[in-house]
Amino acid sequence: MEDSSLGKRPHQITAMRGTRKYRHIIDTPDPGKWELAGYEESLPISEKSNPITREMDKADPNTLVQLLRDCDAEIFQEEDETIINYQRLYSESILKTVAEIAKKVQLIIENPEDGLIVLSGCGTSGRLALLLANSFNRLMKGLHQSPCYTYIIAGGDRSVVAAQEAPEDNPARGQEELKRVCEGKKKVVFIGISCSLSAPFIAGQLDFCMKNLDVFLPVLVGFNPVSMARNDRIEGWNSTFRQVAEQMQNLHDSQRAFVLNPAVGPEGLCGSSRMKGGSATKILLETLFLVAHKASSKVEVTEKCLLEILRTYERAHKVTYSQSKKIAALVKQSATSLQKKGHLYLLGWGTLGLVGIMDAVECAPSYNADWRDVRGFINGGYHTLENQEGALTSLGPQFTISHEDFVKSVLPSVSETDTIVFLFTMDDEVTEVEKLVELVKEKTSNIHAICHATAGQYLPNSTKKMIPNPIVITWPILFLEYEGAFIQKFQRELSSKWILDTVTSGAHVLKGKVYRNFIVDFAICNSKHFQRAVSVLQRLSGHPETRCTETLLQSIYGEQTEQMRNTEMSQHIRAAMSRDKVLPAAIVSLLRNCPVAEARTRLESSESIRAAIESSLNVPGRKRVAESTESAGRSR
Repeated sequence: MEDSSLGKRPHQITAMRGTRKYRHIIDTPDPGKWELAGYEESLPISEKSNPITREMDKADPNTLVQLLRDCDAEIFQEEDETIINYQRLYSESILKTVAEIAKKVQLIIENPEDGLIVLSGCGTSGRLALLLANSFNRLMKGLHQSPCYTYIIAGGDRSVVAAQEAPEDNPARGQEELKRVCEGKKKVVFIGISCSLSAPFIAGQLDFCMKNLDVFLPVLVGFNPVSMARNDRIEGWNSTFRQVAEQMQNLHDSQRAFVLNPAVGPEGLCGSSRMKGGSATKILLETLFLVAHKASSKVEVTEKCLLEILRTYERAHKVTYSQSKKIAALVKQSATSLQKKGHLYLLGWGTLGLVGIMDAVECAPSYNADWRDVRGFINGGYHTLENQEGALTSLGPQFTISHEDFVKSVLPSVSETDTIVFLFTMDDEVTEVEKLVELVKEKTSNIHAICHATAGQYLPNSTKKMIPNPIVITWPILFLEYEGAFIQKFQRELSSKWILDTVTSGAHVLKGKVYRNFIVDFAICNSKHFQRAVSVLQRLSGHPETRCTETLLQSIYGEQTEQMRNTEMSQHIRAAMSRDKVLPAAIVSLLRNCPVAEARTRLESSESIRAAIESSLNVPGRKRVAESTESAGRSR
């Protein structure tokens, strides 16, 4: 493939010309109802309810796994020729943008002394920024090159291992962090990750980059069209996220800024961008960086090469979900533990340990869970994590993350109600795994494993006896050059992420934290969550936004909210974080037209939050206004 505008150098990245000849590895679903014009039209894609999972709260574990498998498959779906509302992962425009950004990254890789590649995000996006920056620095060290990747996470390193949602709302802090890490650099590729195009922290950083284009090339990664970016006022700032995104889009053609935003469909659990959004982020950025590194190694990177990398992630989806029955068994066991007020512990080796921590940490804000309910631990603790600030153990028990910490502080209290999952590869020291399993077996028989092997590797019989039904995922041997060898590592991480997303989400569905596919008990700990709570109230009750906002404030402050109406959002957030069941109480109050205090009493006497909502919807004489999420979506 030739492109005269790029010249004939063999290590250049050639132009992309579309993918019609591309054949899918997996069977992706037909174009979803969410793609049709008018479906929940007032909502961005990331906040729409996915029609695939509309009845997931009634599903058994096997069905839950199938539903989330089909949602994940939407990442790889091509544009439908009859419905071209959104650009997709395989759209020509997206592939072209990936190639163009890769060229800019390539320049930094080839001149690392004065340059830097910065990945920044909030929550899961920030943890992925750490994972990716470390992975590609390791790749460069193996080639005896100077590492040139770094990461920023809103709230600092404590946000890597404990949920810190409030810093997401601070654009000034985002700018300060960016200035700090880039001091003295002459060229910086800045990649701001905001799955829903909404995080003020990222908006502030992108705005700073655009005011300093002589040094910075800003890249926005997310999964909504720019027209659906968040457009409400950011407290203490002079712009909205959409205005920033539109400004970047205007700079896109001149390649002074890029917006990389394929549509991958709504989340299986409405708004939970840690799931599909996080997976798509990993796929996109790893592909982009691998392309750049191949080009810097004097390898011509063509459309075929780019598609071949993306194809490996499709294979990972197929290989992962071939284990659906065993994944469903783990969902069921994890749900049983949580329902009995037990715990789910994820003990991982290497980067799989970080994948476990990533999944565990998000359970607290996503399902208003106690931070002790689901916890992740990594062999070697912070040394293996390779975070910038080093060990944070002194900050308290929530920040203890090593296997030694688990054995010392957690294992003594482990009981038969708890479930333990081991995450490792056959390249890890399996005897270490066995030693830890031996200790755990004295406390509980609920022991599971997610083990990755390469063809020809087999789990020792001694391990099989200790872990009766492990999820063993066997990958083909890849004969690739050095950069390509990292693909299998990336596949294993993504595969583990998909399994754990499914396990923790499915367990909380079965625990009654979800109605239809709406999470109905999440922590309201930043402005995005406050808006989502109001949207959920509208869609379940059919009441207008003003009534839903009023009821939510009553659930936060009590019945007297007159003086609170004109208060800044940040005060509402601080108050909400100190109250329990804010959203569930507001839902039941609206559905029953009763005071919030009565709603709280009904919740206390119900077997689950979902059951309380179901009974409230079935009150004799009550009109079922929540039957149509489409009309409720339009009422916004």
